[in-house]
Amino acid sequence: MLGMVEIFALALWVGLVFNAAPGAVFSESLRRGMVGGFRPAFAVQVGSLAGDAVWALLGLVGVGALFSVPTLRIPLAIGGCLLLGWLGVTGLRDAVKPHVRAQPRSGDGQRAALAVGAGMSLGNPWNIVYWSGVSGAITAALDTEAGLPGLATFFTGFMIASLVWCFVCAGLITLVRKALPPWAVRVIEGGCGISLLVFAALLAARVVTGGA
Repeated sequence: MLGMVEIFALALWVGLVFNAAPGAVFSESLRRGMVGGFRPAFAVQVGSLAGDAVWALLGLVGVGALFSVPTLRIPLAIGGCLLLGWLGVTGLRDAVKPHVRAQPRSGDGQRAALAVGAGMSLGNPWNIVYWSGVSGAITAALDTEAGLPGLATFFTGFMIASLVWCFVCAGLITLVRKALPPWAVRVIEGGCGISLLVFAALLAARVVTGGA
């Protein structure tokens, strides 16, 4: 059986790998960060982390397997697909016509970014599959004697690593934004919009073929 220190170290590694993998959340963080800087990029990351926490808890306690049922998984996938498509179209529109960009009131942009990040995570079937599969491996590694303290230690380590990544990711995006001219920022924003549409198309294909 792994000791608590080993469990915590394993959780830090899993959290880092899980969050550092490029995907739709990073694209949306980059898109918003190119326009608004650290705060909106960080808000997307934290919102996504809240969704990740839900799937992690469900997976660790064994409830996540329920979402392998198509009647639960497919509606979530469709919702995630629609959200990605809307974000992609918004990104392209804002890159081509930045003057029509919505100007949120103070604080509204961060709240919207938080909600978007959470929605992207909760509507991502990959998270469902990931935690449904990894929960068994984690439980085996912790051994049945680890019990609730071991699971709590793993969850804590995962969340700490994830939160650290939120700061790192948003900080790097901010540094890149400051180093680029406005035209380059618009190019990146448009590229993020395209990537989000690609992610939406891939997710839609998985729903249609039954692989989501």
